[in-house]
Formats: sequence, C-alpha cells, structure tokens
Amino acid sequence: MEALLQFERQVNDFVWGPIMLALLVGTGVFLTFRTGWVQVRWFGFIMKNTVGSLFSRRGVRDHGSNLSPFQAVTTALAGTVGTGNIAGVTGAIFIGGPGAVFWMWVSAFFGMCTKYAEIALAMKFRDTDSSGVHKGGPMYYIENGLGRSWKWLAVLFAILGGVASFGIGNIAQSSEIAGALNGLFGVDPMVSGVALTVVVGIVVIGGVKRIGQVTSLLVPFMSVFYVAAGIVVILMRVTDIPGVFAAIFTSAFSFEAVGGGVFGYAIMTAMKNGFARGVFSNEAGLGSAPIAHAASSTEEPAEQAIWGVFEVFFDTIVICSITAFTVLLSGFELGADALKAYTSNGAAAVAAFNSILPGTLGGTIIQLSLVFFALSTILSWSYYGERCWGYLSKDNRGVTAAYKVIFVLFCVVGATGSGDLMWNISDTLNGAMAIPNLIALLLLSGAVASITKEYFKDKK
Repeated sequence: MEALLQFERQVNDFVWGPIMLALLVGTGVFLTFRTGWVQVRWFGFIMKNTVGSLFSRRGVRDHGSNLSPFQAVTTALAGTVGTGNIAGVTGAIFIGGPGAVFWMWVSAFFGMCTKYAEIALAMKFRDTDSSGVHKGGPMYYIENGLGRSWKWLAVLFAILGGVASFGIGNIAQSSEIAGALNGLFGVDPMVSGVALTVVVGIVVIGGVKRIGQVTSLLVPFMSVFYVAAGIVVILMRVTDIPGVFAAIFTSAFSFEAVGGGVFGYAIMTAMKNGFARGVFSNEAGLGSAPIAHAASSTEEPAEQAIWGVFEVFFDTIVICSITAFTVLLSGFELGADALKAYTSNGAAAVAAFNSILPGTLGGTIIQLSLVFFALSTILSWSYYGERCWGYLSKDNRGVTAAYKVIFVLFCVVGATGSGDLMWNISDTLNGAMAIPNLIALLLLSGAVASITKEYFKDKK
C-alpha cells in the first residue's frame, strides 16, 4: 500500500507540477494569439451575449432533448465552481503568499481562451444520435477532428475522465457535504450519505435534461449567495483594500530568497500555487466542461464557446477573488504552518469570515456554500462520467445505467469514509485528463482560429 501511495504522489507531482502547469498556461497563451486575443477584443460583446442575454426572451424557449445554452453553462459551472473555490484558494495563499492571487488571475486570463477553444471544438465535432441528442467533449473532437488514427488518445481521455468522476466528482464532494452538515446541524455522516444518495439519484436518473434544469436553479442561487456574502465582508474592511492589492502585487514579484533558499524562490512559489489553483478551479484545459456545453441546442460553435470566457471569468476572477480578499482582509498570518492548522473543510476560510462577521455567521455562510458547491459538482460530474463511459461502450444503455447506480451509491462511500487514496488517485486522473486534451487543442488550433474568424467577421 505504501508503495502505491508513493507512486501516486510521484505521478501527482508531475501532473500538477511546473511542467504541466506551464503547458496548461502556455496552451492558453498560444490559443490567445491564434484567436486574435478573443477574450480581450470581444470581451464586451461576450458579456452582452452571455450573461446579458439572460434578460432577453431567448432563454425561455424549449430546447427539446438538449440543453438550453444557459443550462449548458450552469451544468459546466456546477462542475467548475466547487469546494476548491473556498478551501483551495485559501491554501494557495498560505503556501504561495498573497502573490499567488495575481498568478491565479494570469492563469484565468489565458484560461478564458483555452476554455473558449475547448467548447468551440466540442460543438464543431460533436455527434448527434437518432433522437437528436447532442454528445460531445474531448473524446469526440479528438476522434472526429484528428481522425480515427487518434482514437487511442480519445479512449485514454474517456478512461481518465470516467474513473475520476467517482473521486473528484463524488467522493471528495460527498465528504465535504457530510462534514459541513455535521458541523452545522450535527447530522450523522451516514444519514447525510443516504439523503445525498436519494437526492442525487432522483436528479441523475432523469438524465442530462434534468441535471440542466436543477443546475440552472442551483448555480445562480449558490453563486449570488456566496458573492453577496463576500461583498459584505469586503465592504466591512473596504479601507484595507489598497493594502491587500499592494500585498498581492508586491508578493507576486518578490525575488527574495525564502528561509535561506534559492534567490527568487518566493516568486516561483507564488506563481506555481497561483497557476495551480487557477487551473484546478476553472478547469480550463482539463476537458471536463466542454462535455456539458456540447449538449447545448446551439448550432453555432462560437456562439456557445463565448460562454467559456464568461465561465472562467466568473469562477476565478469573481468567486476565487472574493475568497482571496476575505482571507487577506482577515489579517491571518500567512505561511505553511498556518496551512497545517486550517486545511480541513475550508476551516481557514471559515476563520477568515468569522473574524470579520459577528459571531459564527461567517462559518455558517461558508459551510452552507460548501454544501451547495459540492452538490452541484456531483450533479455535473455524474454527466461527465456518463458521457465518458458512454463513449467507451458505444452508448450501451446497460453500461450507462450501471454507471449511474454505482455513481449514486458512491455518495455513501464519500460521506462515511475518508477515501483519501481514492481522492488522491482521482485528483491525479483529473489532472492527467489535460494531457490528451491539450494535445488535441494544439493540433486543432487552426480549426479554432477558423471558427473564430468566421463568427466575428461581421460583429461590431
């Protein structure tokens, strides 16, 4: 067992290490140039035609067996916005210092274009079955875009995604929900696990359409709830905001040696943790979100792809920044020793909110947010896993039905056990999903550039 854990740690260190993080961000930089800086030149247009379109009558039409554009993005956001937006950001600051926030923003800036490209390809190369249901994602644009000689790469992605769905998409999230409910109301983990199994089962068995309907209600609610609470906390310490910005930028470019180490170690630590948290949070380049977007009823690839820009912006620039500002405004002493004391269940973020809000109100907000974030992630990842196993089995109904049953039952496993090994392995598989996806993005970058040029040629 110890040998297995050691091997897993080594693989994880590579998957989430400097080389892979540089490749993830570097792919975003490359795609930014290939698309003509789409996330900059067309940012106003994108916001107007994504979140701005929600106030029009377009979002209320019936979209048959497929998802509406908004349901597709909320399903993707449900899987993207998770417990990492709270606990993960806090950990990045404690290890990498305030400067990690700046590098998190940098990864998000280029990640907007990466996710735009992923969704554009998922839309262009998706399959449609005899019932008119759209199915897509990296495994489809690898096979349909690069040709059948690359099918092995598509299969590799599907295997990694299918297995990771049980850990990152279920066990880790179920554990957070059980912990939060126990802390808030003293609910026994087994009771939480059984209740979660029933709730998730009702939604998941209903298929992608029901998942989209639930997330289209859950995601706006949980987002507004957390963002509103975060803004209140920030406004209560508004006079300290200039100092927070100063700390972020000073730390981001600090070339000092830390603890007698190598000159410039501080900036490298901040950069690594900022990039890692940004990528892990918004999932740009990992290939998961395009699976949900491909189920959209939208026909024009770029029209759905621009939602990816909004998705990364909202997840990282808005939600992650709120967590970061709250932690920094709380005045906690930063450092690795602080992380050891506050790593469980986002306890550092709880302490940060509690230090500013009266009583235990802050902790209650964080725990409720963890429940909503984790539940939405479970629902989205159930579909990601379903599509991965569906691809591998050529949409064999028996296989996908068995997957749904096993996935739902894993809620109890996550709620009642630590599942550390499964969580760690799935974390590694989650990051490894990026390898086949990034290869496809780079090889199909010409198609992304063509889609972008055609879509924006007559736009103002």
